[in-house]
Amino acid sequence: MPDPADAAPATDASLLRRFRRGEDDAATELYLRYAGRLRALAAAQASPDLQRRVDPDDIVQSVFRTFFRRAAAGQYEVPAGEELWKLFLVIGLNKIRAVAAFHKAARRDVRQTAAGGAFDQAADAAPAADDAALNALRLTIDELLAPLPPGHREIIELRVAGHEVAEIAKLTGRAKRSVERILQEFRESLRGQIHDAD
Repeated sequence: MPDPADAAPATDASLLRRFRRGEDDAATELYLRYAGRLRALAAAQASPDLQRRVDPDDIVQSVFRTFFRRAAAGQYEVPAGEELWKLFLVIGLNKIRAVAAFHKAARRDVRQTAAGGAFDQAADAAPAADDAALNALRLTIDELLAPLPPGHREIIELRVAGHEVAEIAKLTGRAKRSVERILQEFRESLRGQIHDAD
């Protein structure tokens, strides 16, 4: 009989399924698997000024709150052979940018403190991890497109390819107003997937 200690670690997809069935240990395992990487991301992406105001652990907790709430609602799936890191990366980067924008605003502006230039550099830099974030965004878009009617998918794919609304309306034989409505609905769905609703 094989030793359970020799068993391969659970996949992210199986942990997500177990979490949805109410198995709390699956949530714990996902947290332990990704919290350290998220903490390192939060620490690396924040300037020293921002770090004095925001603990990276607060970002980590916020990412997991968003993830578990949406996962319980069935909003996330893990394709075969994939892991959740790309999704956590997108959520984490969005949280960090939102916190940075909040603390950069008017009276809270961290640039008013010493070494404020470092904040600008951290807030405006394009992190190397953005390629992974872009891939996760593409994955999210693909998942949102899958259940849509073919006509809606065509409109969105044309827009992603850079076509203007009037041109899309002409190519698809739809009214410009219909194209705009379909694109707006899709933007709202996408926003709901990648931004915190807290």
